[in-house]
Amino acid sequence: MESKKARRAWAGASIAVVMAVAAASGANGTAQAGSPAGARWLTTSTQKPAPGVQVRTMTRQDPTAAPSWTVTVQAPAAGRLTGAATWSEVGSKSWADTTARRLTTSGFRPRVAPVRWPGYTDTPNGVMGLRVRVGSYATRAAARSAAGSIAAAGFHTAVVWTGYDADQPADGEVVHVAVVDPRAFAGSVQATHDGKVTQRETTSSVAAKLRSLVGINGGFFVTADSDGVQGTQSGLGAYGGRLESLSAGARAALVLQDGGRHDRVADITTTVTARAGRATYQVQGVNRLPGTVRDCGRPGASPSDLPWQDVTCHEPNDLVLLTPEFGAALPTGPGTQVVIDAAGRVVSVGARGGSVPAHGAVLQGIGAAGNWLTAHARAGHPIRITQDIRDTTGRRIPLGPHDSVVSAAPTLVRGGRISIDAATEGVVDPADLSFGYTWANVRQPRTMAGIDARGRLLLVTVDGRRKGGSEGFTLAEGAAFMRSLGAVQALNLDGGGSTAMAVNGRLVNTPSDVTGERAVGDTIQVVPSRQH
Repeated sequence: MESKKARRAWAGASIAVVMAVAAASGANGTAQAGSPAGARWLTTSTQKPAPGVQVRTMTRQDPTAAPSWTVTVQAPAAGRLTGAATWSEVGSKSWADTTARRLTTSGFRPRVAPVRWPGYTDTPNGVMGLRVRVGSYATRAAARSAAGSIAAAGFHTAVVWTGYDADQPADGEVVHVAVVDPRAFAGSVQATHDGKVTQRETTSSVAAKLRSLVGINGGFFVTADSDGVQGTQSGLGAYGGRLESLSAGARAALVLQDGGRHDRVADITTTVTARAGRATYQVQGVNRLPGTVRDCGRPGASPSDLPWQDVTCHEPNDLVLLTPEFGAALPTGPGTQVVIDAAGRVVSVGARGGSVPAHGAVLQGIGAAGNWLTAHARAGHPIRITQDIRDTTGRRIPLGPHDSVVSAAPTLVRGGRISIDAATEGVVDPADLSFGYTWANVRQPRTMAGIDARGRLLLVTVDGRRKGGSEGFTLAEGAAFMRSLGAVQALNLDGGGSTAMAVNGRLVNTPSDVTGERAVGDTIQVVPSRQH
């Protein structure tokens, strides 16, 4: 089990953010997010779906960019959490020097270049490691052919597009920016899982169903059976005032209060407790598979109780609350299940399985938690469930019927300044360069949300993985862009193939999945007043 203090020790001393950002022009101006000369953002279209709601499409082309295909020679590594053998895009100087000599001896012409840490607030400054590459090719096929020859000589290779490198200019970007002004907009902004936390739907289909003006994808969610129940959130989720998933540590969350009238970004923790008489037990999950914690971040989880992006941890002694919104057959297996009615009284104690009653709840416990249920749950007697949601300042966050919360990671802007706590929120690991490098430090499609100084909500998507069209943002670039829009608070939401924006129920961005728009776990929808 790890502590936040230990993670910060691995990260090294905190550093000031050094990402250069042009002066903020406000959400109605033209953003100049650290763009080089000749790479100016242009607004290509503007829509106004309703008073107080504006959507702009912005593009940027850089004539100085000259990306190409190349072959990266990867460094052997071991995952720090599991010890499993893996590979890293960057390695130590001694590895890079040795690898370059071996490549040269084998008849190749390597180039070695340093890769620097972005301006994260909680990672070391300076050089992260060194990258070794061979060749520059006009086509992927040519690069793959070269990679095959290099691999045959005993090296581990990857074919990459240099336009995704943070130290090279992107040749093109396409961004969609929605601005919602709560003083002028008569509707509501709400997070939704469309009635079932286990049901995955595309952002545009939910938007069409709700007749929303704007919709974007929300937080991280489970996509594989090995990581839990597909569709369930892997972090904090609250919808219509109901807590439907617990936080992964103290990660960033977008809090939409009173239908989006009062929004903020904060690092949030959740505590849920079950009480039977004088006996209590802490609930470590809501609407998830007992024993399986996607993205980690819960007390007692192994190998870490801190958040780790796309890592599945396990809890041998786990108490999980399942609500009617679970919307699927209950998990089965060893342990104890307690069914609770709408009045909070125990209906039955027995084996796991079945379904959640429409106006009740279910507690499932394994290990010591199952033993606690067996010892303390009695038919006809109450089990009280209490929840406590707080930000890291200790301020309690009550949930009303028009409140919702979507969580992801990491924070991008805090107090009007770029502030990316990438290590603390578990998206990079300074002690393991194989972890999070591509996720955080390489250009990707991304979805982001923020609030500007006037209290307006900013919902932003950038397309990515489209060579010559839109290559995406690194986390640092995303933070700089949000700040250039005037954001004083911002966070990163789910991205990659999940990134989507719908306007008037129609998809307006180009998702990166080859199969089209991805079905996601939850969304954020800007709904007109007739739906409020």
